[in-house]
Amino acid sequence: MGFLVRVAQWFADPANWQGIGGIPNRLLEHVAMSGAAMLTALVIALPLGVLLGHYGVGGGLAINISNVGRAIPSFAILVIALQVFGIGAPPAFVALVALAVPPILTNSYVGMRQIDPELREASRGMGMTELQLLFGLEMPLALPVIMAGVRTSGVNVVATATLAALVAWGGLGRFIVDGLSQRDFVQLFAGALLVAALSLSAEGLLALLQRLATPAGLRAGGRVSLRRATA
Repeated sequence: MGFLVRVAQWFADPANWQGIGGIPNRLLEHVAMSGAAMLTALVIALPLGVLLGHYGVGGGLAINISNVGRAIPSFAILVIALQVFGIGAPPAFVALVALAVPPILTNSYVGMRQIDPELREASRGMGMTELQLLFGLEMPLALPVIMAGVRTSGVNVVATATLAALVAWGGLGRFIVDGLSQRDFVQLFAGALLVAALSLSAEGLLALLQRLATPAGLRAGGRVSLRRATA
């Protein structure tokens, strides 16, 4: 109980909420790093997965490459990137992007390919162009699966961004790394709580976005039928 009291006192100390090393600035660094990595991963993986899924070509190769990237630990990528880019933000950024790409790429491809082929043929028969088919039919139906991949990547990135502190970058991981080096277990525990709270917040926000991205019929357990699509 005494340890938890000291943790509460640490959070209540105004010094921990001010300056470069304060909680607000470290939180901002953590969110900025995670957001930049996610945005880059989306730019890389989403168009590729969607186009491969739409045309149904090269998907197996893309997913296999994606799975190889997923199998490599983020820490290993961080160490390799450290040798290439040196100390600072770049190696952490590279590691986080590599972590975020596979789920987005895989889910984008799978979401597009799981759409009933008869729906595509019926839509083409109604005169829809490829762009209309892509954005008017396929993307709305695939969006829940795509958002599931984004959700997985987002939570993983927020949690793993803690490693950025190991390469002299900021973020909430600084509290954990500094706590370990100084044997300040109160700071270490507080940092772990902050990372856990941010990860849970990211999970909740992305889960809400996933739900909002799901068409009402699919949320209700409905199934888009060929008759409804061609009515």
